[in-house]
Amino acid sequence: MEKIRASLLTEVKNKLKLNNDTEVRENVDMSGLTSFRAGGKAALLAEVGSVESLKNALKIVSAAGVFHMILGNGSNTLFKDSGYEGVVIRLSQESFSAVEIEGEETSEVRVADKNGTDNAKASNKILVRAGAGILLSSLAKALMSHSLSGFEFAGGIPGSLGGALFMNAGAYGGEMKDIVRSVKAVAPDGSHEKLFSAEEMNFSYRHSALEENGYIAVEAEMELLAGDKEHIAEKMKELAIKRSSKQPVQYPSAGSTFKRPEGYFAGNLIEYAGLKGVAVGGAQVSVLHSGFIINKGGATATDIIRLITLVQNRVYDEFGIMLQPEVKIIG
Repeated sequence: MEKIRASLLTEVKNKLKLNNDTEVRENVDMSGLTSFRAGGKAALLAEVGSVESLKNALKIVSAAGVFHMILGNGSNTLFKDSGYEGVVIRLSQESFSAVEIEGEETSEVRVADKNGTDNAKASNKILVRAGAGILLSSLAKALMSHSLSGFEFAGGIPGSLGGALFMNAGAYGGEMKDIVRSVKAVAPDGSHEKLFSAEEMNFSYRHSALEENGYIAVEAEMELLAGDKEHIAEKMKELAIKRSSKQPVQYPSAGSTFKRPEGYFAGNLIEYAGLKGVAVGGAQVSVLHSGFIINKGGATATDIIRLITLVQNRVYDEFGIMLQPEVKIIG
């Protein structure tokens, strides 16, 4: 069985290399490509530089029947220490980071002043298209430079636009569903592209239709408001200070480790269960924010997974609530 799998992966590797804008690497240490900075190796990593190359890569791995997955910025993913005997497909940030802004020359736009007051007479919004590989922090800065408001909430979220669309990322009262107009995505078998409307994306708390149907986002169109650049910059700075004062941003983590259970805050439940500061190996429940599991230094994926399980079991024993991880565990 091992020989058959190795032979298949070699065949897949050789076919993937035929795409000029696809970089293929073997036995890649995924700890360097995920925000926990822990975990094992992937048998193959294919970084694609175009939509056509993505479609070709998906066709190749689907036809071969090998395990495969899509990786964004790795901010919500943990590979087991045993590794992943499959193909990790990643969108090149350089190739999938284009930002196109429409309507900048429109004279009648809705303008928010420094006090957040809407002063415009017209209701035209600015349409922005962005590639799914762009980092949320980079996109937020780009939109600020064009005086576009509505994306400030995402400026401090680690990850790419594609990942944010997949899980309807949000923070400080904002979510992707609030601004997304449509999403262009590729079918999981690479056979075609499809344009999803905001309604078809079926956004809900940390969820979208992409999680159900397996389509891979390559571009999103968003509606934003023209605003005051200074006000936008000030709001982003304010949120950054708030984040750094309440979250353990100095340590590797996957952000909030658990989804918020309805009617509760995961961090509060974890703290009330007496788990703040509890550690397994190099993994620790943050003393700053109990909703975060951090790599305090030298943590393995096994340490992190064991701590996640410990937290789930303790909270369930105390409150009868089973916390659901936001982190995707691969392998």
